[in-house]
Amino acid sequence: MTDPHPFIAGLPKAELHVHHVGSASPRIVAELAARHPDSKVPTDPEALADYFTFTDFAHFIDVYLSVVDLVRTPEDVRLLTFEVARDMARQNIRYAELTVTPFSSTRRGIPEVAFMEAIEDARKAAEAELGVILRWCFDIPGEAGLQAAEETARLAVERRPEGLVSFGLGGPEIGVERPQFKPYFDLAIAEGLHSVPHAGETTGPQTVWDALTVLRAERIGHGTSAVQDPKLLEHLAEHRIALEVCPTSNIATRAVADIELHPIREMVAAGVLVTVNSDDPHMFGTDLNSEYGIAARLLGLDEQGIAELAKNAVEASFMDPAGKRRLAEEIDTYTANWLRGPAR
Repeated sequence: MTDPHPFIAGLPKAELHVHHVGSASPRIVAELAARHPDSKVPTDPEALADYFTFTDFAHFIDVYLSVVDLVRTPEDVRLLTFEVARDMARQNIRYAELTVTPFSSTRRGIPEVAFMEAIEDARKAAEAELGVILRWCFDIPGEAGLQAAEETARLAVERRPEGLVSFGLGGPEIGVERPQFKPYFDLAIAEGLHSVPHAGETTGPQTVWDALTVLRAERIGHGTSAVQDPKLLEHLAEHRIALEVCPTSNIATRAVADIELHPIREMVAAGVLVTVNSDDPHMFGTDLNSEYGIAARLLGLDEQGIAELAKNAVEASFMDPAGKRRLAEEIDTYTANWLRGPAR
């Protein structure tokens, strides 16, 4: 393929690793910053590009939390959520599991019921008005410790919104061991939620093993270091445990030194179920279409190969079986029509 982007732009897609606040466009971040002028976040959308240039993962977390601090009212939550869905619709994303960190909002004074109502109102509007199906992953912010884990688990169980499907763990990995969160994942799993922690982004493969064996992960967020352990790759491939790969994110946070060194090739060569995602797209100056373009180049994919990559995300999603069939068929139909040529 000389240029995969026109094909990718129209391709129906699912996204499995994308953060609620990290998906706020410069326009929305600037609008929220203007609403809350005590923040250090720039109110000029153009100035945000410099603000979102990270020196390392710790700096990224600091900047991320400064944007989190802009979401202070239920109206802010609703605006952010619906605008994220609008961006997804522009990219032909049909289904997304959006990682939401309710603790970050409730600790800032947003009533928990009002928070749930805001995301659910936006979810229903997004499906009705934009054709984008949103589901939630409630995420423990690892940097906030076990208090945040306990509160996130309580909110997931006691205030469970209709769209909630999974339970995750994000934030820094260094110094934040996965096993300490076992009781909270056990509680969430007992309530029927899926386990999807981040692991192996900035630490070694043992973190991924801990996520699998202790937190009973069904998918792994990032899993970048998994390629350092052949037995781990074999385990992931054998059990069809998907990796949620986010190429540009890994470069932006310095988890990977150079895009040409990204381990996605080794993951695919080992037979691992790889999905492509944008993580915090606007903070990293990317979107899901761009990430597919990067993956297509690194993996040497043609249109059919890109379509199969899109179907990986459908397979690894927590959609119901009928929903998976519909989206996979939509991808196949789009691809067949594209390859026929003249109709496009």
